[in-house]
Amino acid sequence: MGTVVDATPAVVAEEVTENMLGGKKVTVVFVLEIKSGSENGTMIENMIKEGKIVPSEVTIKLLQEAMIKNENDKFLIDGFPRNEENRAAFENVTKISPAFVLFFDCSEGEMERRLLGRNQGRVDDNIETIKKRFKTFVESSLPVIEHYNSRNKVKKIDAAKPIPEVFEDVKAIFAPYSPKHFQMDL
Repeated sequence: MGTVVDATPAVVAEEVTENMLGGKKVTVVFVLEIKSGSENGTMIENMIKEGKIVPSEVTIKLLQEAMIKNENDKFLIDGFPRNEENRAAFENVTKISPAFVLFFDCSEGEMERRLLGRNQGRVDDNIETIKKRFKTFVESSLPVIEHYNSRNKVKKIDAAKPIPEVFEDVKAIFAPYSPKHFQMDL
């Protein structure tokens, strides 16, 4: 049993993947690349500061490396694809199409409140970058959601609800994929 103290997609993804699916969450882990000081790391850090999307070839390479290291056939990829080009490139390179896409829906105001309140010291957790990220989401990421929605693959979560309700909604979506019964105290 675990405790969910935050209903951000990343936290929910971690809890669901490890406790329900017996797999691993594969995050688009740019932090490690940034800390490495590599050329890619510097480029990624600058793009994140600007609220921009990292090039697909960089992201897919990092995702593939993480998936290979994991040695598991169950993955929940958190934070990707961010645009149509990401989606097409990922499916083309990996030959993987998702069983479904989990869409956490909330207003721009609620997103701002949560991101500013999480106090993680992230370089992109400031009002200016958050507004850029929301604009980028509407212009670039929402078409990806619409693409998968047209194929009946989108599972929409009302992320403005209280944390326990959000998590219950997510658990209900993942229950058919779970090899074991899952119980969490919230």
